[in-house]
Amino acid sequence: MHKLPGILFALFISIQAFSQDLQILDVRCENKVNPLGVDISTPRLSWKLSSSERNVKQTSYRILVADDALKLRNNIGNIWDSKKLNSSASIQVSIAGKPLLPAKTYYWKVMIWDNKNHQSSWSQTSSFQMGLLKQSDWKGAKWIAHEKLPDSLVYSLVTDKKIDKISTNNILPLLRKNFVVKKKVKKASAFLSGLGHFEFSINGRKVGDHFLDAGWTKYDKEALYVTFDITNQVKQGNNALGVMLGNGFYYVPPVKGRFRKLKTSFGYPKMISRILIEYTDGTSENIISDNTWKTSKGPITFSSIYGGEDYNATLEQKGWDAPGFNDKNWKSVLIVDGPPRLNSQMADPLKIFDRFSPVKASRLDNGNTVYDLAQNASGIIELKVKGKRGDTIRVTPAELLKDDGSVNQRPTGSPFYFEYILKGEGEETWQPRFTYYGFRYLEVKGGVRPGDRNSTNLPQILEIKGLHTRNAAERAGSFISSNELFNKTDELIDWAIKSNMASVFTDCPHREKLGWLEEAHLVGASVRYNYDIVNLGRKIIQDMKASQLPDGLVPEIAPEYVKFEYGDGMFRDSPEWGSNSIIMPWYMYQWYGDKQALVSSYPMMQKYISYLQTKAKNNILSQGLGDWYDLGPKPPGVSQLTPMGVTGTAIFYYDLNIMDSIAQLMGKPDDAAKYRKLAAEVKASFNATFFNKETKQYATGSQAANAMAIYMKLVEPEYKAAVLDNIIKDIRDRGNALTAGDIGYRYLLRVLENEGRSDVIFDMNSRTDVPGYGYQLAKGATALTESWAALPTVSNNHFMLGHLMEWFYSGLGGIRAANGSVAFNEIDIKPEVVGDVTFANTSYNSPYGMIKSEWKKTANGFEIDVEIPANTTAMIYLPAKESSRIFEGNADLAKLNSASLKQIGYKEGRALIKVGSGNYKFSVSN
Repeated sequence: MHKLPGILFALFISIQAFSQDLQILDVRCENKVNPLGVDISTPRLSWKLSSSERNVKQTSYRILVADDALKLRNNIGNIWDSKKLNSSASIQVSIAGKPLLPAKTYYWKVMIWDNKNHQSSWSQTSSFQMGLLKQSDWKGAKWIAHEKLPDSLVYSLVTDKKIDKISTNNILPLLRKNFVVKKKVKKASAFLSGLGHFEFSINGRKVGDHFLDAGWTKYDKEALYVTFDITNQVKQGNNALGVMLGNGFYYVPPVKGRFRKLKTSFGYPKMISRILIEYTDGTSENIISDNTWKTSKGPITFSSIYGGEDYNATLEQKGWDAPGFNDKNWKSVLIVDGPPRLNSQMADPLKIFDRFSPVKASRLDNGNTVYDLAQNASGIIELKVKGKRGDTIRVTPAELLKDDGSVNQRPTGSPFYFEYILKGEGEETWQPRFTYYGFRYLEVKGGVRPGDRNSTNLPQILEIKGLHTRNAAERAGSFISSNELFNKTDELIDWAIKSNMASVFTDCPHREKLGWLEEAHLVGASVRYNYDIVNLGRKIIQDMKASQLPDGLVPEIAPEYVKFEYGDGMFRDSPEWGSNSIIMPWYMYQWYGDKQALVSSYPMMQKYISYLQTKAKNNILSQGLGDWYDLGPKPPGVSQLTPMGVTGTAIFYYDLNIMDSIAQLMGKPDDAAKYRKLAAEVKASFNATFFNKETKQYATGSQAANAMAIYMKLVEPEYKAAVLDNIIKDIRDRGNALTAGDIGYRYLLRVLENEGRSDVIFDMNSRTDVPGYGYQLAKGATALTESWAALPTVSNNHFMLGHLMEWFYSGLGGIRAANGSVAFNEIDIKPEVVGDVTFANTSYNSPYGMIKSEWKKTANGFEIDVEIPANTTAMIYLPAKESSRIFEGNADLAKLNSASLKQIGYKEGRALIKVGSGNYKFSVSN
């Protein structure tokens, strides 16, 4: 009797320990940690679970949302108390309850229960601040500017044939505003849009660490604003706001002697802002952009997204953005018009990441110095220099060198350069603000290195660096293997992804910087395995909506700034590009569970399908570029080996099947039936037009044609094996060489992996002597190039051919979403043990948590360590024979009786093991 309380106490402690073991991690709103400027009325919440137990699934949750942190600490959800809901949902959970107010900050937390009868503690308190959802939320703020572009010079959609209208009056202005804070500040927020780009400062200090805010959009339809928490930068007493504006894509200045790919002209730089100051006494105050602001010319004398940037330090006005500055010589701002709609920048901003110092410097005969940074990347420079007032340094970046050792910009847009005029005040450090380029080399004119001969007393280049800039999307995956060529290929592709991941997925970081849409879906899986791009994906979808034409056409680039009319419109209307409007929202749902992406995109999708129907002749679509940059006898460009109509029609069929699935998911059975019927008609026409039953080849029998027919399920089942054999024969007959291009290669890899022929993928990509990834590395490439052959005449930092990275994760690493799964809630771990690869370590941080696959060959078999996140299940495909012995840890699987794992059987040389969440270590001995 006396021992009973002790037993009960021990039992209580044990239960409590298990409850504490069940934890809630990575709590997010709209996939961001404590986001600002949330611009949807019912934000979505997500969280991840952690437990040392296996086979853990959430069974219920309770969410509290409050408008006061103290209320939440007291477990009062005065905005929403979901109560205990029986649900396994832990991603994309929409907030209910009272309406959320603009600019207001809310606090929330979640508690969950699992299938082990455990209850978690409350998650840590998280917050989100609402954005400005309608025009009235701006409290009367106006667009303000230094000058107004005459209406006759405004053209929002130019053509490449349009006659240039030269106008050199383009001031890059400074804007400022004084204000006084008389009470104690609880919180201060800034909502600001500056076009084309802006830098914002308070009391002489830059706000945040963003680069090229705000992201570029279709400016005649919309612009983005950025929300900042400025509580720590506002002080009691006198304060000053400062804004510096740049051109970006909003205005590309027509200056002779500078590269100008496009002639976009939406207007001169302008700004709109609302500063909200909330005081501890419960009152608030708004400081808005209006005619009380002052403006002046800034020290940036030229800035172009295509031509570079010039900065004259002698024009600096010290303290211009600080209190007490005398602005009596500044003029009042102009009130101007702006884009009709403002959206919050929810995608990650661009930021500065890697900093590259030169590994080599060479003096040219003309006195210029060329610096080699050893890595081709997107970015800007940082220059540290010492010299006389008025001395001028010009830095010309490039990917490649000419035979004489000077930089070569011919393939990437010329002339582009950065120019700095010294103020002559000791050591001076400068970096450009409103443009960027892709480069490895820097040629410096007008300065010398310390110690170099300097008879003309030129300024000294104390230091020069390359600063890599990219979208700040979080890293999601990792890959490393025993195959060094594959590791280097992974890095090669990754540098192209990083260099072209801006506020859109660009083709290249120099000559165009345009959002060519085929890359977003074809190389999308490679990107998603590596980076969390859910918010960037939503932004790209919005760009497509804004760029869609009234007739339904989704042009090949979005935002569409130029109407490429040459080539009979083939650079504007390719189904393989425009179909991103259907494919990408579907992939967003499959990868991230973002059903809202489907709902909001459905009208765009319907209009695009209707447009394609008007272009189809007997259900065949023959317009566009086809398998762009395939390997044929001519220089790369429009499809050479695959006839027009094959890839476009195959994509059309793929679109229709996606539309069928989406319509069913959205409860639209009539729409689904309509798309299913049209898909059947397209399939019949495709096979009648392109399939040769005698040879079992599609069209010319190219790798692209046959692979797309299999992947899209256009080939009838009885012919599939023969068509696959033809694909493999073509590859083997070429000595394991590829020919497919931008469109076809992704599907070639998908078919080979899906059909268990990763051995062919290994052989194709293990060569360095024929065009491909190894060939590019052998040529010295440090980022993926535009052409398979790393031609010096085209871009040497392009990510459109980065398809192999997907196989590193899904094939070699073996991490794949199971068929029909959403956001990796059901996982396949199916590593392809091929060639001379002896190990591969791969991870992917999915919406539910970390997935890991780390395998190695052993002296007598195979070992793999697997991590499966809570709230998911997985099927492990182990390379094993029925005679093999399989262990999990030290336990013989044949004798193991466990609820968390179950052997299903054997199939095609693999043991199939169903597991719940947890960490597992399998070993196979033959």
